[in-house]
Amino acid sequence: MTAMMKTMLCTSLALLAFASNSVLCRLALGEQAIDAASFTSVRLLSGILVLMLILGLKQSPDSVSSKGSWRSALFLFIYAIAFSFAYISLETGVGALILFGSVQLTLILLGLASGSRLRALEWCGLLLAFSGFVYLLLPGLSAPPLLGFCLMSLAGAAWGFYTFAGKGSKNPLMDTGYNFLRTLPLVLILMALSFSQFSWTQEGILLAIISGGITSGLGYTIWYIALGGLSAIQAAVVQLLVPVIAALGGVIFAGEELSGRLVIAALMILGGTLVVILAKHALTSIWRRG
Repeated sequence: MTAMMKTMLCTSLALLAFASNSVLCRLALGEQAIDAASFTSVRLLSGILVLMLILGLKQSPDSVSSKGSWRSALFLFIYAIAFSFAYISLETGVGALILFGSVQLTLILLGLASGSRLRALEWCGLLLAFSGFVYLLLPGLSAPPLLGFCLMSLAGAAWGFYTFAGKGSKNPLMDTGYNFLRTLPLVLILMALSFSQFSWTQEGILLAIISGGITSGLGYTIWYIALGGLSAIQAAVVQLLVPVIAALGGVIFAGEELSGRLVIAALMILGGTLVVILAKHALTSIWRRG
């Protein structure tokens, strides 16, 4: 297998894994096969087991020693729990769109706060993406519940902070594994606080295990392999497909419908984000040549 084919295969599998997290969570919580706290707990515990196993098999004596941070673990936990509770009321495609848009907007705002500056075209893209969120929330039959929107926006912001905190990682896989491991005390506290409300079925537990161990643990590992063959701009652009794949997954597996509002909001949010990404890349290339 050539390097290009390997990158394409790993990228495709990783994007499917990311979108599958939304589908699995919605299937579990939308059908009330498990409660949100239990889904979060099982998902993180499964991720810990799989990532620690991968690290145990992969680690070599000369590998860079890097074990994440408690701050990143907190962001990861906030993302996971807000993600689960949001999908109690949100449909798959809507949730993935809000999550992805929130992640990208958070990263853009963090970049601005750290000294980056946006040009006119980038501001236009940002305004278009933000307008997509406003349109999605306009009163109407197909508008998402406000609480679900706020929780998923929080999940996206937490993941954005988590991603930003790990930009300088020397060993992303090891950092991710130990960040998952550091969520263990928070998972135990969550389990103790919500024990009396635990409600699950075998199907719900299985969906949570698949989400944590396969589409999160293995999915993140495959993504790191794919990143070795992708430029930063390619990695950013291909992730625009995740909400689209998730929405299609919701239609196929959860019997959801694609509303006109969702399609228009997706075009605005993803289109605006694409403008920001491509504009920044183009301006950077021009600056380097000049």
